[in-house]
Parts: sequence; C-alpha cells; structure tokens
Amino acid sequence: MHQSYRMIAKTLQALEPVLAQELITLGAEEVEEGRRMVSFRGDRALLYRANYQLRTALRVLLPLASFRARTPDELYEALRRLDWRQWMRSTDTFAFDAVVYSDTFTHSRYVGYRAKDALVDYFMEQEGTRPGVRLDNPDLRFHIHIAQEEVTLALDSSGESLHKRGWRAAQTEAPMSEVLAAGILRLAGWDGQCDFIDPMCGSGTLLIEAALIARGIAPGSFRSSFAFQRWHDYDAELFRQIQEEAKAGQRPFDHHIYGSDAAISAVQIARHNVRLAGLEEVIHVEHRTLEDCPSPTEPALLVTNPPYGERLRLREGDALYSMIGERLKHNYPGCTAWIITDKAEHFAKIGLRPSARYQLLNGALECELRGYELFAGKKSEQHGAEGEERRTPRIERRERRPRPEGDRPRREHRFDGDQPRRAFDGERRERRFDGDKPRRAFDDGERRERRFDGDKPRRAFDGERRERRFDGDKPRRAFDGERRERRFDGDKPRRAFDGERRERRFDGDKSRRAFDDGERRERRFDGDRPRRAFDGERRERRFDGDKPRRAEGQLWPNDRFRYRDEAGRERLRSKRPTRLQHFSADEED
Repeated sequence: MHQSYRMIAKTLQALEPVLAQELITLGAEEVEEGRRMVSFRGDRALLYRANYQLRTALRVLLPLASFRARTPDELYEALRRLDWRQWMRSTDTFAFDAVVYSDTFTHSRYVGYRAKDALVDYFMEQEGTRPGVRLDNPDLRFHIHIAQEEVTLALDSSGESLHKRGWRAAQTEAPMSEVLAAGILRLAGWDGQCDFIDPMCGSGTLLIEAALIARGIAPGSFRSSFAFQRWHDYDAELFRQIQEEAKAGQRPFDHHIYGSDAAISAVQIARHNVRLAGLEEVIHVEHRTLEDCPSPTEPALLVTNPPYGERLRLREGDALYSMIGERLKHNYPGCTAWIITDKAEHFAKIGLRPSARYQLLNGALECELRGYELFAGKKSEQHGAEGEERRTPRIERRERRPRPEGDRPRREHRFDGDQPRRAFDGERRERRFDGDKPRRAFDDGERRERRFDGDKPRRAFDGERRERRFDGDKPRRAFDGERRERRFDGDKPRRAFDGERRERRFDGDKSRRAFDDGERRERRFDGDRPRRAFDGERRERRFDGDKPRRAEGQLWPNDRFRYRDEAGRERLRSKRPTRLQHFSADEED
C-alpha cells in the first residue's frame, strides 16, 4: 500500500480553480483551494506527476513540520529540535526560501538566516560536520511559510519554478509567464477544437502553450531535471513510467494556430522558440499588423496580450485599442476573443460588451481578462425567432380617458412650497422671487421696477433720471449739465473737466502732474518715486529691483544657450543633455 502525503501546489492569483481542476484530473484527493495555492493529498507517483504535467502550478511543496513561534529565538529553537537527518545528509547542499505574513517577523531574509543557523548547529551537534549552503541549484531547497505565529516548513520538490518550461531560448522585452498563459487559455475554454489566433504574439508564449494543450504534450517534457530527482528516496523507474504515460496521451491536432506581430524582431524570436519546441507544423507566424490580418473562414478562438504602456513604450494607446475593437467587430464575426490589459480605459476604447471578466496578475501589474462574443450586425439579430420568444412580452399602455369638456382653470407650476398659486383671473401676476408676498400688479400706467436691494421698492420714473447705486445706500446726484467722472479712490469725487487734462490715479491719493511743457512723464511701477523724464536717453523698464539690465557687450551665463534661427528670431536651446539613442533592426528577406 502506497504512503499518502499532504502536498501544496502554488499558483497565481485567480488561477486556483483552474489548478484544482487539473489536480482532480490527475487523481488528487482532498483538494482544497486557498490563497494562491491548492492543497491536496496523494502518493509519490502523484508528486512526480504533478511536477511533470501541471500547467498552472508554480511549484509543488511537501510539508514537513508545523509549529508556532512568536520570536526569532523561538523559531530557531523549534527548527533546531527537528530531526534533519531523515531528509538530508551532512554532505548535501541546501538553501532556504521564506515567505512572511507577520507583524513580528517582518524580514523574510532574516528568517532564512535563522533557519540556516538552526540546521547547521543541529549537524554540528550531532555529527560535528557542517553542510554547505548553495543558493543556485542546491541538493535540497526548504521553504518556510509564516502566517503571523503559524510556521510551516516544507520541502520544495520542483526546484526552479515550473513556469520555466525549457522551450524558451529568447524573449521580447515584456514576455508573459507560461503559467499565466496556460491559465488564460484554460479560462478561455481552449481545448484544441478550432483554430487559434494571436495577432500580437510577441515571443510566442500563447501560441506555444495553446499548441501544447491542443496536442496534449506535458509542459515538463522540455525540462532537464526536477528537485525531487536529487532526493535520497527518488524512484527513477516510477518517474520513467510517468513520462511514458504522458507521452502516450498525446493526440493529433487537426486545426491550425496562427500568430503575427508588427515587429520583425518579435516574429524572429517567436519562430525560433517554435522550432525549439518542435511545433512548426501546427504554428505559423507571420510579420504583419492586426489591420492586415485576413478574416478567418471558420470560427476561431482569438487570445492576445496587447502592449500596456508600462514596461513597453506605447504611443497613441487610445488609437491602438480603438483599432483593436474595430478589427474584432468587423474582421472576426462568429469568433470568440479574449483580451488582457491593465487599464479600464483600454477596454473602454475597445467599445465591446464583455461576456466574462477575470482579475489577474501579470507580473506585478493588476490586469483584467475580458472575453467577447463576436458577431456580425446587431446582437438582437443573432437570436432570430428563438430569441424573440425568450424576450419579455411588451406591456401595452392603457389609453387615457378623454378629459371632460368644459373650462378648467389653468394651474401654474408650484415654486414656493406645497401651496399652489392663484389661477389666472384677468390680472397679470408676476413670479415671486423674494418671499411669499406677491408683487403688485401692473396698473395705473405706473411702471414698477424689480427689487434688488432689500424689501423696499425703488422709486418710480418721475421725469428725472436716476442712476443705479454702486456705493452704499446714498443715490448719486442726477445729471445737471456738469460732467462727473466715476469714483475710483474713496468717497471724494474727482474734479470736473476744466480744460486741463488730468490723468487717472494709480498710486495713492496724490494725483500726477498734468501733461504740459512738452515734458513726457512715464507711469510709475516701483514705489512712489517718479522716474526721470525722457531726455534723449533710452531707459528700459525695471523688472528685477533697482539694478538695470546688462549693457551692450556683456554676457549673462544663460546667453550661451541663446541663438537665432533661420528667420532671425531669438531662440533658447534646451539645457538638458541630449541622450544618444541607438536603434538596430534585423531585416528578414
């Protein structure tokens, strides 16, 4: 009877249900979803099979011990008391990975240091020898997970992350993780029963993962080794049988996978990766833009990862996503499309109604995956007669009964409270603005003006012109043949025009001298002291205190940035250093 273990498979955000379904398919028991992980129970064969065949798992852990620790010293003592000889020898190399979610343990690297000290001190006490620490490709890699005071020690059976399949030899600037690509394809329902299209393929991650799923090829078949192969109880014959079973489960693929990209460098990288994966028979990569892609003759699944503008330099992002929406609508009727991006504004520019949404993480970026059912024409036309039957029947509106004949009083709209206004009774009433008291009607040929200043009405027009009030409650004097200027400075009126020209006052209560004797006076700008009169010498305006501008022939430090263009206009060069940009492009015949 085979021994059963409790194991943990780690994954990305929102992919827990996909991973759980994969584990059930492999024969796992007691499958429970957690936060970016799925726990399950199985034997050694399932441990090997999970590492070799899971597409959405990052690594598979085998828990060894669990305990509580409130301080780093308690963590050290608890780890030193464990029997490490049942898992490793003193001649093995090891390393610790730590993940910490605690108020006490705030530094994961310090947790790794204390765990390393506990393991080394144990072997020094027991055997007098010291095992070596190796960060790169050690014989055994331990994993410590701390949630507040709960500590779990586990043995990593995968080694390098499982997203490193082994087929990627080159990549573009911002490649997608293989685990994320496989999860997106699973969420999109890809099963290899139609053509697959990625019009912005980049390095070809979605294309290759789609081909692996369609052909039933195990993702671990490209890897050179796993961490469990260096364990002392490793069963090589069992692992060979699992590899043969996975190879026997491969199936033919009767459709095609098409990829394209606008960058020739990305097309070259994608073609190289496809050749290394041995999938050039089913994957075809072309150099063309989305606008130049032909319309598919049969329904297909389109999944793509457009540039976001975060790590890649994106120009005219709104125009790009508007073009994507337009091409999806008019060039791919009858297909299903899935788009992943990080901004809601990009989806708004696509302009299509999604049928499904998923929140994902692409590296450190919070992204959203949306699915679209594409069709020609309007959505209502796709349902046909069957759709018409499913619609809610339209409720007929009842006809209004005719009003009884007769004169009904006309009612005005209510403005002030719930009390309606009086009906129109032959006397004109004005609308109320100031309180509940209505204004007096227009009668006796006397004109009443609207109220502006308080509750007291103005005096009627009695042949004498009254000007509007501006300064207080006292009205101005009427026009009596003498011209009065407007007041600007205080309550004292200015003197009337008496043949002598007076300038307006700007600085204080003292008026300036009138223009006389051919002497020109300039306006004052800096204080109460007037400037010198014009005496044949040009004076410039002062802007920076009492110091005049530089004289001719002298240079300021900023003058080295000044120059004149071809039209003779003075320009100012940029003071920032110019960075040299180098471009290289591989042209392909």
